[in-house]
Amino acid sequence: MISTVSPTTPTSLPNAIQNSASGEVSLAQLLVTIRRHLHRHPEVGMNEHETSRFIRATLEAYGLNVHGPIAGTGQYVDIDGGGEGGAVGYRADIDALPAQDQKRVPYRSRTPNVAHLCGHDAHTAVGIGVALVLHAYRDEINGRVRVFFQPNEEGLPSGAPLMIRSGIVEGLDGVYAIHVDPTLEVGRYGLIVGPATASTDRFDVRVRQEGTGHSARPHEGVDTVWVVTQILNQFYQIADRVTDVRTPAILTATRMAGGEAHNVIPEEASIGGTLRTVSPDDRETIRTHMRRLVQRFGDLYEAHVEIDFQDGSPPVMNDATAITNVESTVQDAFGEQAIHWIKQSSMGGEDFAHYLKHVPGALIRVGTASGPDTSYPLHHHRFDLDETPLAPTARLMARVLLNHLDQDLTKDVAPITSDFSTSDNGQAERG
Repeated sequence: MISTVSPTTPTSLPNAIQNSASGEVSLAQLLVTIRRHLHRHPEVGMNEHETSRFIRATLEAYGLNVHGPIAGTGQYVDIDGGGEGGAVGYRADIDALPAQDQKRVPYRSRTPNVAHLCGHDAHTAVGIGVALVLHAYRDEINGRVRVFFQPNEEGLPSGAPLMIRSGIVEGLDGVYAIHVDPTLEVGRYGLIVGPATASTDRFDVRVRQEGTGHSARPHEGVDTVWVVTQILNQFYQIADRVTDVRTPAILTATRMAGGEAHNVIPEEASIGGTLRTVSPDDRETIRTHMRRLVQRFGDLYEAHVEIDFQDGSPPVMNDATAITNVESTVQDAFGEQAIHWIKQSSMGGEDFAHYLKHVPGALIRVGTASGPDTSYPLHHHRFDLDETPLAPTARLMARVLLNHLDQDLTKDVAPITSDFSTSDNGQAERG
């Protein structure tokens, strides 16, 4: 659709892309440069101030009008077309994780204990690419495309509800997003209808007694550590006993706290973890049973027992019509072999789900694996990705949005390139 891009005011761009923006530059080179700048300078959720400034400066340099900030550090661009039509959205998340980057590459994170280990730097680069492609071909758009950049996908409360409350989905009749996938090879796109991810709720349980106790005489008080372990044992037996085993549900404890002394029963013991389900009904059923168990153990052992939930994202529910649109677009651009049908829902979470409770849409997996260095799992301290798909995916998602607005679009628009070679992706040697 577009092979080169030229900034209108290159001197306004951040230093990281000054050189590549000094004249015409391939979209592939530009997006790799953007991704690597973001990878070097990650910021955690709701603190993406420099990231937002970088996004704004880049988009404005290419002639787009950036709106915001909204939801803290979020912003968006509206691209109005030359024809009448509806409105569709595209989301890119911009935050990084509070974790140390341990890769040995030139673009390794320069911020201690903060790193883009989930691919949001690539998501942002692709989002910028989508905006640039559509801006260049805005006369071909039948309606409006809104490309928005969301903070804090990883945290709780996450950024999507804040963006929604700011009005980001008002007037939209569809919304799309991508997520990089290190289990899928470069050149392939993962599609699934229905639940694509799980809901992700956090829970904390606290068991208390009045004062501490002696380890030699647990019967004289409440053995808080023992009670909390009994509760956890019961928790692990809920899923598949009160919910259908054919519908995935996972309850996992990830933290446990108690006392310090070996001979003192602590005044309080606690556990915490996550509950993940792909069924909204199972989500409520399991939470109800967890509350009942906690109450009964408190009554049985005369302990003060509390349970708190932090509501995470609901499951991502991909709309069948939206997936059909993506399927046909991928086939037209890259051939049927580029489609990978996902057989099972991921039990990971993704706050893109919040948007899909308001408008239909789809989350698409993008293959980014091409060898051992790009096959580490998401959130791994050596996570990295093959950058080859950045520009093709930006062009692809631009076409997906155009097709969503007008499935019968027959105007003569330059085809999306299907070239996945590395000759034009600007990749540097790993050091």
